[in-house]
Amino acid sequence: MTYTEIPGARDVPMRMWTDPSQIESQARQQLDNITTLPWLHGLAVMPDVHYGRGATVGSVIAMKDAVCPAAVGVDIGCGVSAVRTSLRAQDLPDDLRPLRSRIEEAIPVGFAAHREVVAVDKLPGLSLTAWDALWDRFGDLAPEVHARRERAGVQIGSLGSGNHYVSLDVDESGLVWLQLHSGSRNIGKELAEHHIGVARSLPHNQGLVDRDLAVFVANTPEMEAYRRDLYWAQEYARFNRDVMLALYEEVIRAFFGKSGAKGRKKVWFDERISCHHNYVAEETYDGVDVLVTRKGAIRAGRGELGIIPGSMAAGSYVVRGLGNVLAFNSASHGAGRKMSRNAARKRFTVGDLVRQTEGVECRKDAGVVDEIPGAYKNLKQVMRQQEDLVEVVTHLRPLITVKG
Repeated sequence: MTYTEIPGARDVPMRMWTDPSQIESQARQQLDNITTLPWLHGLAVMPDVHYGRGATVGSVIAMKDAVCPAAVGVDIGCGVSAVRTSLRAQDLPDDLRPLRSRIEEAIPVGFAAHREVVAVDKLPGLSLTAWDALWDRFGDLAPEVHARRERAGVQIGSLGSGNHYVSLDVDESGLVWLQLHSGSRNIGKELAEHHIGVARSLPHNQGLVDRDLAVFVANTPEMEAYRRDLYWAQEYARFNRDVMLALYEEVIRAFFGKSGAKGRKKVWFDERISCHHNYVAEETYDGVDVLVTRKGAIRAGRGELGIIPGSMAAGSYVVRGLGNVLAFNSASHGAGRKMSRNAARKRFTVGDLVRQTEGVECRKDAGVVDEIPGAYKNLKQVMRQQEDLVEVVTHLRPLITVKG
């Protein structure tokens, strides 16, 4: 579909890549509130749109000389990384549980962390220089998080909980992919909450229709402090995924190089794909330099590769951006939820989870019922709604999913 244009409160309209009548009332109110901001240059709404804490998930907001920290979210830099391997589906063992167990042993999930900082210099493909540069700047962050340095160190290379996952997938040609979804862990959350609180206290935000949309404006110390911490957290999130993917690759090398598979295999890995979907970028549209916040949206510039995941059963799509400037070069970050976690827990049972994840080696217990596929929108429909934003490269079918 192409977009539907809806008038905003000011002269800037909303462009929606979804049926406006299907947007839940809370999310629609959040979107309407965004259009009241005087700094707004444009608003694009992705097909996975749904109500979110502070600001709408699936919103792409371009602002001139301002940025809204709630429109980035508390998991700064959250995103997905994936890599295609040389393995084929027929190389996999019939019983995938031992492989899932090894993944869980290598990558801490939930609130867990590594016992000590991961030795990144011993992992292929990682830059010790980038690691040192990241930590050299920790002391420049907001003082409120300085006591978290040790925790932030051991959480590098860990998954988290909620909708974060590690998966082993097979594409349409039968090749095996490694994929994971995570962000900036607790340190990103604390930085985000600190700056959202600061923004709400500023005088220029007191008259807003929604204080969750409090902004920082250009050429102020508050804006500079936020952007400093924001960009650090975005780098931390990407490095976190890089470390996890390297650890995951080591698990695969060891597993298929020794036992447990159908013969020994020397595994090769292609170039990694990595894309944020909760972040800020400096971009230019209509000749205007703007700050673009993508909350639950990926950048989909022409030719850029991205990943759009669905539920534990629906799998994911590897996509190539079409560079649609009307959507600010963006696309959805996934299928998007159609019900809250609490609603999913009330509606579905463990038996429902078992049935809906048939064929996928994953947790099938009460602790992950809120992540049941039935709680998410139909991924195929979401993809049809954004055919002018991305083109599909391949579909990834999940065989193993690790959840926090």
